[in-house]
Amino acid sequence: MIPETLRRAFMAPLFPLGQQSISLLWLLQVAALLVAVSLLARGIKWFLKDRLLPRFQVPEGRREATATLTSLGVAALGYVLVVQGMGLDFGALAVILGALGVGLGFGLQDLTRNLSSGLTLLMEGKLKVGDLIEFNQTTGFIKQISIRSTVISTFQGSDIIVPNTFLTNSPVQNLSYASFTGRIDVPVMVAHGSDVFDVTEVLLQAALDEPHVNPEPAPQVLFSSQGELGLGFTLRVWTSKIDSGQTISSGLHYAIHQGLRERTIDLAWPRREIRTPGARPESLPAAPEAPGDDRRPQPPAETLSELLTNLRFFQGLHGRPLRQLLASGARRHLAAGEILVRQGESSHSFNIVLSGCVDAIHETDRVSRRLFSFQSGEFFGELPLLLEVPYPTTMQAAEDTTLFVVPRGGFRPLLQLHPAFAETIAEELNRRKDVLQSYEADLRERGLFIDASMGSPLEWIRERLRQFLRQ
Repeated sequence: MIPETLRRAFMAPLFPLGQQSISLLWLLQVAALLVAVSLLARGIKWFLKDRLLPRFQVPEGRREATATLTSLGVAALGYVLVVQGMGLDFGALAVILGALGVGLGFGLQDLTRNLSSGLTLLMEGKLKVGDLIEFNQTTGFIKQISIRSTVISTFQGSDIIVPNTFLTNSPVQNLSYASFTGRIDVPVMVAHGSDVFDVTEVLLQAALDEPHVNPEPAPQVLFSSQGELGLGFTLRVWTSKIDSGQTISSGLHYAIHQGLRERTIDLAWPRREIRTPGARPESLPAAPEAPGDDRRPQPPAETLSELLTNLRFFQGLHGRPLRQLLASGARRHLAAGEILVRQGESSHSFNIVLSGCVDAIHETDRVSRRLFSFQSGEFFGELPLLLEVPYPTTMQAAEDTTLFVVPRGGFRPLLQLHPAFAETIAEELNRRKDVLQSYEADLRERGLFIDASMGSPLEWIRERLRQFLRQ
C-alpha cells in the first residue's frame, strides 16, 4: 500500500512544460543525470590536466586552459542531451528563460561579466597558470583560473581570490610572460665628495659577484642625480630568476654596503646644522674618538683608473674613453690557489691581470699539467667569448691576484669603443700561438679551424673579431 502510494506521488504530474508533464520522479531523474554529467566533466578535466597533457610536456598554463574549456564543452553538451533526452521542448524552455532573464539580468550582471572574463583569460592565454604577475600592489603566482575567479598565490603563503573582471579590465604586469628574465634596479645615494669611479666599481663588483645576475646584458651603472642630499647612482642588472628578485636585490644591497664600507664611502644623509646662539663653529668641542679608533691617515690605495692606465694598451687614456672603460667591469681578487673557471666550463667574462699570476692548467684523469701562465698586464678569456667555446684549461691563481673582469655582455661594447685594443688582442694572440693551439680540438669540431691558419693566424683572428663585432 505504501509503495503504491509513493509511486503515485512520484509519478503524479506537478505542472506541464510544453508537451512534457513534469513530475517529482522526472525532476529527480534530470537532477541525477545533470550531476552525473558534471562529475564526468570534472573527471575529464582532471584526466587531461594531471595525466594526459603532462605526458606531452604541455606548459601548465596551457594544460589548465585546455582542460577547463574541454570540461565546459562536455558539460554543456551533456546538459543539452539530458534535457532533450528527457523530452523537454526547448521552445517552451526558451519562454521561461526569457521571462527569467528579464528579471535576473540586472542582478547577475557581475556574474556574467566574470564568466565572460574567465573565458577570455582561458582562450587568450595572456595570463596562464604559473605566471608571476604584479597586480594592485600584489605580487604572486597564478595558481588557478576558473570561470568566475582567479586564485593568486602570494610570496607570503596566502591565496588571493580575484574576480576575473579585475584582471581583464585593469593593467596587469606579467613578469614571466615570455620568460623569467627581468631587470632589477638598485638605487644608491652616496655622500658628496665621494669618488664616482670608486662607487661605480663597487656597484659593478657587487653585480659580478652575484651568481644569479646575467652576464649579458651586462650590468650597468647610471650616475642618475647629484642633488642636495648626495650623489645618486642606479645599478641595473638582468636576471633569469626574476621570481627571486627580492632575494637577489637583497644580496646586491649587502654586497654594495660592504664594498662602500671597505672603501670608506659614506651613504648620503640629510644635512642638519645645529647652531648655538653666540657660539662660533670653531669653538664647538670635537667629537670624542671611540676607543681603539685609529684616525691616522692611511696611505691611499692605487685606484682602478691608475691600475688600468698603467697597462701598455690603455696608456694615455683619459676623459670619456677612460670613464667608459671603468664602467665596463670591476676588480676581482683571487687568493693563491683559487680557481676562476674550470676546464670545460663556458666563459662569462674577459679578464685582465692587474697584479699576480694566473696559471692555465690542462687536467686529465691521471695528471694535471700547467700549459702557460698569464702575468700582470696580460689578458685571457677573449677566445672563449669570440668563438663561443668552453675553456680548454682550468684557470687558477698561482698567487694572490687581482683581475679586471669584464662580463660577457660588456666585452663587445668594450672592443667597439676601443678599436685599438681589439687590434692589440689580435696581435697578442698571434704571438701566443700556444694559447690558440689549446683550442684546436674545439675549433676543429665546430669547423672553424683551418690548418693553414696556424702558420699565420693574425688575419684569421682579425676576421673572427670583425664577425664578433658585427653580431
